[in-house]
Amino acid sequence: MNILLHGINISAQFQTCILQLIQAFEEKGSNVKLTKNLFNSFRKKGGLSPIVTPLNSKNDLAGIDVVISIGGDGTLLDTISLIGAYEIPVLGINTGRMGFLATIAKEDIKAAVKDLLEGHYALEDRSLVRLESSVPLFKGLNFGLNEFTIHKRDTSSMITVHTYIDGDYLNSYWADGIIVSTPTGSTGYSLSCGGPLISPLAKNFVITPVSPHNLNVRPIVVSDDSEISFKIEGRSEKFLVSLDSRSAPIDASVELKVKKELFVAKLVKFHNYSFFDTLRQKLNWGYDMRN
Repeated sequence: MNILLHGINISAQFQTCILQLIQAFEEKGSNVKLTKNLFNSFRKKGGLSPIVTPLNSKNDLAGIDVVISIGGDGTLLDTISLIGAYEIPVLGINTGRMGFLATIAKEDIKAAVKDLLEGHYALEDRSLVRLESSVPLFKGLNFGLNEFTIHKRDTSSMITVHTYIDGDYLNSYWADGIIVSTPTGSTGYSLSCGGPLISPLAKNFVITPVSPHNLNVRPIVVSDDSEISFKIEGRSEKFLVSLDSRSAPIDASVELKVKKELFVAKLVKFHNYSFFDTLRQKLNWGYDMRN
């Protein structure tokens, strides 16, 4: 099996775990590569096996069987942007705190490696949101696993986002911004703005306003077969749009629409994993003296 490891700003206390992870794969006959920044950070400190090599270009992804994302959910989002349409399975090892996406804890790494190499896992296809715009944005990385967002910039004044579903007028949101979230992203920014939680395999988008001026405005769930388009107005000449952690300034003349991406993100899930267990643990559901 050909394995690629990806991490961002790995803490010193976790580097030993990564070396043990690499050793475990090598002992089972797997070939291991590291993304360039991760490889360079380890090469400076030493300790890497000489047969571990860096990923030199995206063309090398064609030979990778599994990518292991080491970090928090932000690292896994970055991993998905790296993989793109290759649809390589991704396993998230959690070095952070929340971990809705990166679900493997430090103490479970050995068992995860064993199950992965023995094929004791399933793949979940997670839908992505795709941005189409009248000007090039995000250097071609115009897809996201969590959400697309329009937000005000450099002003305290709210903006108006006229929103259309398949060409039909939905609403004009007077707000700080608007979020279009995938089911995966429903536990992220959308949740913090009052959006609903959605099962990861649901076929929906959530449109959630950010700090709306009208109190009767609420999030709405629509089919992910929909095409959602926008027109923006505001006192400022510039606005911000983002896909997951990537953001870019635009002006009101830019045409924007989002739809479901043609490819998916494939997440490795072991048979003891449950999305609902994760919800209860991360959101502290059930911690009530009456239960």
